[in-house]
Amino acid sequence: MARYKSYSYAQGKFIPVYFEKQIIPGTFEYSLNHLVDHELDLSIFDNRYRNEETGATAYDPKILLKIILFAYSRGITTSRRIAQACEENIIFMALSCDTKPHFTTIADFVSTMDKEITRLFREVLLVCDDLGLIGKEMFAIDGCKLPSNASKEWSGTKADFEKKAAKMERAIENIIKKHREEDQNKTESKVKESEEKFVSTLSKRVSKIREWLKDNDDKPGKTGKPRKSNITDNESAKMKTHRGVIQGYDGVAATDGKHQVIVQAEAFGEAQEHDLLKPMIEGVRNNFQEIGKEEDVFTKAKLLADSGYHTEKNMEMLAQEGIDAYVADNRFRKRDPRFADYEKYKDEARKDWAKGKPKLFRTEDFIFDPDMKHCICPAGKRLYRSGADAKAHRFKGTQSTCVSCALRTKCIRNPEKTVIRQAAYFAGRTGAGSTFTDRMKRKIDSTVGRVLYGMRLAISEPPFSHITSALKLDRFTLRGKTKVNTQWNLFCIVHNMTKIHRYGLGYA
Repeated sequence: MARYKSYSYAQGKFIPVYFEKQIIPGTFEYSLNHLVDHELDLSIFDNRYRNEETGATAYDPKILLKIILFAYSRGITTSRRIAQACEENIIFMALSCDTKPHFTTIADFVSTMDKEITRLFREVLLVCDDLGLIGKEMFAIDGCKLPSNASKEWSGTKADFEKKAAKMERAIENIIKKHREEDQNKTESKVKESEEKFVSTLSKRVSKIREWLKDNDDKPGKTGKPRKSNITDNESAKMKTHRGVIQGYDGVAATDGKHQVIVQAEAFGEAQEHDLLKPMIEGVRNNFQEIGKEEDVFTKAKLLADSGYHTEKNMEMLAQEGIDAYVADNRFRKRDPRFADYEKYKDEARKDWAKGKPKLFRTEDFIFDPDMKHCICPAGKRLYRSGADAKAHRFKGTQSTCVSCALRTKCIRNPEKTVIRQAAYFAGRTGAGSTFTDRMKRKIDSTVGRVLYGMRLAISEPPFSHITSALKLDRFTLRGKTKVNTQWNLFCIVHNMTKIHRYGLGYA
């Protein structure tokens, strides 16, 4: 018969715990503890408190900062779980000296840190620079789009919300009318109770929409059309990602090429990245100037960015400021000879889907008048100019020629919905004889340009992989740009501290 070691749950064991001994040299918590205690100037938090003579004593910001940053390094983001860890995990107990701060204290500390977060980020950046972890030779700017604590179902314009509320109100009226008829006929419905709960839920949603409509207006877009607002978090935005459409923020980071230290971080509630290049460049400059290291770091450093930041306006800005930048356009891969045979490797499903579909005419198939007053389509018909700006001349056909055209199916993608064909000729020539976009194309298509731009992925992507995978930030847990930006900066600080822990002299 099998024999097993004896055991008893009735017995006990007393283990002496010395908090200082639990923070073992060589671990990340040891580096974090040393940095917060000896390297960072946390006097910036003193202005929060006015309890010198009266009032209760406050938790030391050093303690709160240690447990929050360590929690983020372990993928713990919610204040309740951080507070729970301070009661159950021996390392959290050691870092907090067993003070056990309440979860509301932790949540309030994070959500109100917007005034100190920039200074704190720069303090860590200064340590990185003093340890020689920043090369200042090449920076890469990129963004990571993450969902926020808001639902995309609550997004829309004022007109959308009006329709949504009206639809709910009609549904409520229909259910109430049905219940009245049942009461008059003295009939019992099995689903009456669930329908009453549904009416209560709809009524709350209608009230939520009406309250928002009373105090808010549409967000203006660049083209004059209103942008979609969000009732839950109006500073967030609907964004297209490889995971589908999300309601969230774009966490943008500027990364140094030597050890992938993040030198500037900011979260934006913008669906497009076109307008984010200039503020990120200014942020990098300001950070190095504030820590007293460079007057203008871009006098020597190169800048890399992907096609999301490529616009004629941005290229002009880079040229005027004398920044040695390499920013890809959306046709960069098409011009790369190394991708000449990429068509043969396309997904077979896409090839099957494309079978039988006619190849549509492109802009190159149209003949444009030198004076840009009209253009000739492949069917020999004339399209007249409908508008022009600094970037393009636009032309539009007529209903009489387009509707009866024999080449309609080859010219218009959805002929059953679209009535007339439109075409555009992109110009935008400057006085120098070429656009700033053309200059960037020639620069990035050169042998040196392709080699330098090829380094972008190796510089900009590892921090995002570390933050979203190792640190497990898969969504922002706060609402509002100010609070989300604080959380994004805290995670970037943790990322930079791991660089200090791994590569810093005296830490590694």
